[in-house]
Amino acid sequence: MNHQSNKPLFLSTWEHGYKANICGINLLKNDFCALDSIEEAAKITELDENVRTVGVGGYTDNAGDVTLDASIMDHNGNAGSVAFVKNISHPLSLARTVMEKSKHVMLVGEGAEIFASENGYKFTNIATDKSLIDYEKWKINKNTAPVNQDNHDTITLIALDKEGSIAAGSTTSGLAYKSKGRVGDSPIIGSGIYVDGNVGAAGATGFGEEIMKNVGSFLIVELMSQGYSPNEACREAVNRTLKKHNFKFKEQIAYIALRNDGEYGAAAANDKFFLNVSTPSKTKTIKISGCITSDA
Repeated sequence: MNHQSNKPLFLSTWEHGYKANICGINLLKNDFCALDSIEEAAKITELDENVRTVGVGGYTDNAGDVTLDASIMDHNGNAGSVAFVKNISHPLSLARTVMEKSKHVMLVGEGAEIFASENGYKFTNIATDKSLIDYEKWKINKNTAPVNQDNHDTITLIALDKEGSIAAGSTTSGLAYKSKGRVGDSPIIGSGIYVDGNVGAAGATGFGEEIMKNVGSFLIVELMSQGYSPNEACREAVNRTLKKHNFKFKEQIAYIALRNDGEYGAAAANDKFFLNVSTPSKTKTIKISGCITSDA
């Protein structure tokens, strides 16, 4: 899949990202910059209680808390991220505040929450009744579900605005019933997202531990700088993980990428991954065939 579209352009992961795409592309059409569109579109999913692995209403960790991770990066290489934060409705916005109002790239846990309070963020209970009921059920047998359409851990978004600036963001409540303190790829710059304004952007979703081991999003942008198409670069990043597992990989990892000329691509380890693509004229959801299914 190698597609090219005119600016502006908005991408996101998974079927639930469709609503975020609609928001993002509408903002871009109305002259919002890529970074602003990423932040505002992410809020749609962060507040959606039906999306159980992003924001409000997310699955808990193994201690019964909903903890959030997020990151954002712009075309100039500026980046911000937060991890292991509680009771913040919009962690991606907080990540942007870290980027713009601190000397740091990443804040975690209590420190991130203190920073949020100092910058006017309001705290609210993001664990819904459903979150807590499901946690009580999980404690009975403590089964760990595989990372798939029902239990993935991220929405990742990439935007290209009318001026040609590109940005990416990722926001998540993480893997269901993860170990307390676990942080996945989403807030790790270079793993969950990466942007080079001279090349393009990439983002990840799925089993974060494997994504981090390859610094997958940075790898994809670097491959694009060497002449790989976005689709080829995503497939190469996925296949580097699959080769380590002899192409027997039950979890899901997936990448999306957008070059700064408007060409985009995606790849996933297994089937049932979806990419949302919005141009000024339409929004569509594309089912991505898994590399294992296609190649092994």
